[in-house]
Amino acid sequence: MTPRKRHVLLLWMLFCSGMTEAIEPISTSIAVGMAAALTGFLASYQNIFYYFHECCRPEWISFNRTGLQADLERKMFGQHIASRIILKAVTGFMSNDNPKKPLVLSLHGWTGTGKNFVSELIANNIYKEGMDSSFVHVFTSELHFPHAKQFDTYKSQLQQWIKGNVSNCGRSMFIFDEMDKMHPGLIDSIKPYLDYYDKLDGVSYRKAIFIFLSNAGGENIVQTALDFWKAGRGREEIELKDLEALLSLSVFNNKQSGLWHTSLIDKNLVDFFVPFLPLEYGHVVQCAMAEMNARELPPNLKVAKQVAKDLVYFPKAERVFSVKGCKTIESKLNYYT
Repeated sequence: MTPRKRHVLLLWMLFCSGMTEAIEPISTSIAVGMAAALTGFLASYQNIFYYFHECCRPEWISFNRTGLQADLERKMFGQHIASRIILKAVTGFMSNDNPKKPLVLSLHGWTGTGKNFVSELIANNIYKEGMDSSFVHVFTSELHFPHAKQFDTYKSQLQQWIKGNVSNCGRSMFIFDEMDKMHPGLIDSIKPYLDYYDKLDGVSYRKAIFIFLSNAGGENIVQTALDFWKAGRGREEIELKDLEALLSLSVFNNKQSGLWHTSLIDKNLVDFFVPFLPLEYGHVVQCAMAEMNARELPPNLKVAKQVAKDLVYFPKAERVFSVKGCKTIESKLNYYT
């Protein structure tokens, strides 16, 4: 920041916060002259405030397709289906200035396979502040909706939270974690906001993004991956068509999915059911190497292999898939470094 802009910002803060009273005594004429000069100067830099305070403007919200693609290729391991779907879905949605409905993604798979991580990658490549953006909102079942007896209250609060935040910024993102622990039917309370409406009570929700994260359906995904492995077929041969219909059906009929018998599925409001495959030994090694890089540690393949080796795999005899994916890599690496 140049000294001139720093000076202007300080004056702006003083002027807006009422702190000018702290420098009394000052004559009315000087105060008026100072305010006039400040107003005139700020007119030349009318957008300067937006560079220092997050706003719902392109300076703070701008999709980086190249960045997302690079992140998915370099940081997401073993998820060829999820990476392809997410890149295309987010790119298509963010490139459309007039979408017909919000983007709704439902991510499914066992713990440690990358669902939370990919949500972070999406946020990092849309919002300048990433997950710290005031326009990214994360809901977790056990924290925000812990008591079944308060179901009706939660429904009302959830509607108000969504409406209030989208009113503030149409390009808002809502992430619902632990969907498999959410009370059945709760998510249906926001169904109108995900539908093909131009506006509801004067608010347009069409540019918002909703991401649901769930372990539900993980068993079907694992079984499909296991079947391919037993048949001697590579995991890269698994396609979305091998999982999507089975996944949406199992989630719809699973009372623990958070989407049990939901009208979101009935009305086809979920744009993509995204499967996350169980991770193999090689993927866990990649996770360990990536964590070393993130910590700016010297790459050590021997340590990465040892970390991966210490995890629990299934089937027990063949040790093909990691039970917890890459979830415990960070703590395991602490032990070896």
